[in-house]
Amino acid sequence: MPQKVRIALDAMGGDVGAPVVIPGAAISLARHRDTEFLLVGDRAKIEPELDKHPKLKAASKIIHTDVAVSMEDKPSQALRRGRKTSSMWLAIDAVKKGEADVAVSAGNTGALMAMSRFHLRTLKGIDRPAIAAVWPTTRGDSVVLDLGATIGGDAHHLVSLAVMGAAMASVLFNKPRPTVGLLNIGTEEIKGHEEIREAGEKLRAMNLPQLDYVGFVEGDGIGKGLADVIVTEGFSGNIALKAAEGTARQMAGLLRNEMQRSWLSKLGYLFARGAFQALRDKMDPNKSNGGVFLGLNGVVVKSHGGISAEGFAYAIDVGYEMVHYDLLNKINQMLNRDGGALSSVPTAQEAVS
Repeated sequence: MPQKVRIALDAMGGDVGAPVVIPGAAISLARHRDTEFLLVGDRAKIEPELDKHPKLKAASKIIHTDVAVSMEDKPSQALRRGRKTSSMWLAIDAVKKGEADVAVSAGNTGALMAMSRFHLRTLKGIDRPAIAAVWPTTRGDSVVLDLGATIGGDAHHLVSLAVMGAAMASVLFNKPRPTVGLLNIGTEEIKGHEEIREAGEKLRAMNLPQLDYVGFVEGDGIGKGLADVIVTEGFSGNIALKAAEGTARQMAGLLRNEMQRSWLSKLGYLFARGAFQALRDKMDPNKSNGGVFLGLNGVVVKSHGGISAEGFAYAIDVGYEMVHYDLLNKINQMLNRDGGALSSVPTAQEAVS
């Protein structure tokens, strides 16, 4: 673990930019004093915000650029226009050069993934990176991946996700052998696409010492917390994420409307106020903000674009923990243990050849 955790922030990313990024960094710094920041973006916009937070200013260095990646840019456009000059690229470049241990951005997800993959490359044994995030459940928290980095995936890809997800769960939850499940349309071994069934067979046969494969998990099993790690390819994972977020907002709205319907319901709310506050805290999107790009030669964290300063602070906290507990080395150790966790699983290219 480095003496100081050095975090590069894309100060122009997201819907708001510096007015959210800077106070978010100040909140995170108060929780993690051993942090240094590289604030990448327009100095004229960063400095007025930074002046409001003297402690953060003392722990920060500004890297100036007035080029920002738009939230509407396609990944290919962002690579062409923002490569080597944008705040997003320069934050990733700081990780590449060893000037920062992790980059955090609330910017365009597709552009951030494209730039990260292009510049940092993937780890040995990993075909494609994934977005992993902490998902609140009735039993605590689970790591769910992939939440939209890549569409589709063969057995090798799904097994690599299981290994990387287990590494992240072991870091976050302090579990030496996290449980892992594959998201599927049923729990029976005959259900699902061929690649999912094959990945399940591989994980069961490999009996990896770094994870405990528990079989298939249906969609409702994510919220139940049936496994520490839930693995799926990016298309299904992103749909599951958006459906869960939408349902949470819908339920909150329905509940709020019902509480205001009559004087009796308002009175009931007063008596149950503590329970409702606990529920609100549990469902707070700020506290689950921060998706980690797994499978890269470097740590990159994606924050929601429209998040608050408190929410952005949580994304920074995720990056801090990934570095503090040496996630990259842990993933490499898992991938290379006993000759390589994925050595017996052919990649798509190898299977064709």
